[in-house]
Parts: sequence; structure tokens; C-alpha cells
Amino acid sequence: MMKKFNKIVISGLVILSVLASCKKEKDDPIIPNEEEVITTLNYTLTPTGGGTAIVLSFQDLDGDGGSAPTITGGALDSNTTYTGVLELLNEIESPAEDITLEVSAEGDEHQFFFEPSATDVTIAYTDMDANGDPIGITSTLTTNSTNTGTLKITLRHEPAKSATGVSSGDITNAGGETDIEVTFNLDVQ
Repeated sequence: MMKKFNKIVISGLVILSVLASCKKEKDDPIIPNEEEVITTLNYTLTPTGGGTAIVLSFQDLDGDGGSAPTITGGALDSNTTYTGVLELLNEIESPAEDITLEVSAEGDEHQFFFEPSATDVTIAYTDMDANGDPIGITSTLTTNSTNTGTLKITLRHEPAKSATGVSSGDITNAGGETDIEVTFNLDVQ
């Protein structure tokens, strides 16, 4: 009789432990959205009146590896307005993954910032997220006088788009995390 009772108790404990192990724990970790890998950034500038497009390009196929990235600046015409289109790729994947699509789909969580050191170069956003805030995948770049300088392009993830100046492209109060930041040499002729 005692053996039968022990078997019932042990069987009951085994069943309870199996059921308990199948139950989802409340404290299971939440797996965050992984950062995208960006190996390539192209900023294609096409003169609005027609002409040859200029491509500012950054490529770093080994990421943080030992090889330096390839950065190609460009020569722009003075007194010209260009239509700008940014493209982000992960070329570690085959075929290359177009990260631009993800940034566009998550537009409320991303914003490009443009910081020209060249005087008389201005950039304006031409695309907006669902909330009416800028993204920066498309833009216009306008040159005036001849000069040289740089253009820094930064993509921020989860910037504070409502912070002062952010909607006009001021990165100072943007916060968030930098997904990619590249500085190109510019020569306005």
C-alpha cells in the first residue's frame, strides 16, 4: 500500500514538474531589434536641370575589421540645386540587402542629418515619416559660390524628433544612437 502511495506521489510530482517547465516564464527576456549592418552608403546627387549625377560613396565591406573603408567625395557645380537620394546596403549578404527599405519602413525611428562645412551649401529634407517629421532618404542640396569643405552624413536611430531644431536637421539635441556616420570631401566649382 505504501509503495502504491509513493508511486502516485512521485508520478504526480513528475507531471507537475513537466507542466511547470512548459509554462512560459514572465521574466523571459525580450529580444531587442538587432541593429542593421551597413557596409555601404551612397548619396547620389543629380542636377535638377539635367546633367551627370555625382555619387558620394562610403564602402566598408569588413565592417570594424582591419581594412580601411573606401570613401569617395565629389565635385559639385556652383549655383546648382541637386536632387539627393541616399542608399544604404549590407553587402556582406549575397545578394546585397537594401537597408534603405528598412529605414524607410521605420521612418519614425530614423533620421539622417547633414552637416556641411562648405559654406554656401544647404540641404533640405524632401521626405517625411508618418508623423510629418523628416527622414532624409531624399533631399535637395543647393550650392552657391565656389568653395571646398566636407559633408558629414549621420543616420540616427530613435532620435528625439520633437526636440528643438531636430526637424530642421540640427543634430545637437537629437539623441538616439548613431547607425552610421560618414564625412565626405566636397569641392564646389
